[in-house]
Amino acid sequence: MLKNTNIRRLSRSLTRHQKVAMAGVATLGAAALAFSAVPSNAETTTNEATVSTAKVEYGSDQIKDVKASVTDQLAGASLKAEAIKAKAEAKAKQKAAAAAAAKKAAAAAAAKKAEAARKAKEAASRAAHRAAIKPAVKTYPNNLDGWIRNALDIMQSKGIPGSYNGLYRNIMRESSGNPNAINDWDINAINGIPSKGLLQVIPPTFSAYHVAGTSWNIYDPVANITAAANYAADKYGSIDNVNSAY
Repeated sequence: MLKNTNIRRLSRSLTRHQKVAMAGVATLGAAALAFSAVPSNAETTTNEATVSTAKVEYGSDQIKDVKASVTDQLAGASLKAEAIKAKAEAKAKQKAAAAAAAKKAAAAAAAKKAEAARKAKEAASRAAHRAAIKPAVKTYPNNLDGWIRNALDIMQSKGIPGSYNGLYRNIMRESSGNPNAINDWDINAINGIPSKGLLQVIPPTFSAYHVAGTSWNIYDPVANITAAANYAADKYGSIDNVNSAY
């Protein structure tokens, strides 16, 4: 005899609650059929007939209640499955959102780090570029104009007052622009300390008012001018205020 495979597949797909409910319905149906098959004039013991009849007497309302119970159980199971599914989906979404937020934060941190590295590299490059560029050394012509301009730059860096015109005017009066000029006839010469150089400075004055960074040679044009201007600033306020022998 062939086995009914369709019935087996159906039984496997039913839940435990469904199987129990269906078994109950089948039992009730069999009991009802057995009861109806017994003749009305059959002889039975009063107690046994009463008990047997009590067991199998199920009305249509009771069968409806069983069916309704099965329907309710199926609906409850469906709702429970949907709730579990919804909870799992919500948890999956929450997990995905957390992963996306972590990924975004990591990307932002990486971008910030890369930007800091870029700025540091640019700063180092600028510093290296500045170090490679050496400031141009200012040069002056080796003549009276160059000597005066060189002396004025040194005087400005040392805070010694004086102007180009004030220096030029006094130089032309004292030495006519000759850096090797020497006075061998005035009182200083008589005393053995003759005036020397562009601004005719005596050696003691040159030593006392020598400007650091310049030559110690009294005949050096720039050293002579700056020492004389330093002395004039101390005695007269500025070389510009000197209009005669000083």
